[in-house]
Amino acid sequence: MAPPMSTGRFVDVLRDEGVTVVEVGDWEHHNRNHKGPWGPVHGVMIHGTGTSGSERTVEICRDGRSDLPGPLCHGVITKDGRVHLVGYGRANHAGLGDDDVLRAVIAEKRLPPDNEANTDGNRHFYGFQCENLGDGNDPWPEEQLDAIEKAAAALCRHHGWGERAVLGHLEWQPGMVDPKGFTMDWMRERIGDRLA
Repeated sequence: MAPPMSTGRFVDVLRDEGVTVVEVGDWEHHNRNHKGPWGPVHGVMIHGTGTSGSERTVEICRDGRSDLPGPLCHGVITKDGRVHLVGYGRANHAGLGDDDVLRAVIAEKRLPPDNEANTDGNRHFYGFQCENLGDGNDPWPEEQLDAIEKAAAALCRHHGWGERAVLGHLEWQPGMVDPKGFTMDWMRERIGDRLA
């Protein structure tokens, strides 16, 4: 169980891990905190956006959609490997997910199947949206995969978490398929190697 870090510390830990950070507008105060608490945080959630075009993707993740107000994450990882910070605090990214999965993340154990949507994930996870069409064919450039690995590892390192504190949206919320195009077990292995 951990309180979210300050915005200044968030930027510092990302940069210390070698992440190229782009600060977008007043990201430090852009959040959904009026809708409920943020924290304690227990892990890092990785998403795929289902979009193409970095500028458009960052804009959508910052401002939201007609059916879902922004921010839709804390950072947007574009194909060039940059992490665009668009919000900080409660963000509309995780939605309702499985309490058994949350318990497994906290215990850093293998994740069970996500078969319920009964727990507020927006409260408990940092979220990174990753630019990709999500069709299984859109490539994931190494620069982007490297940034996903580094960003997740940075937050894990700060909080003293292992790689099992990182999960994909598809492992949290029934019916979700993102990120698509690599497996989260493979990404966790990369993160674990970096943390070691």
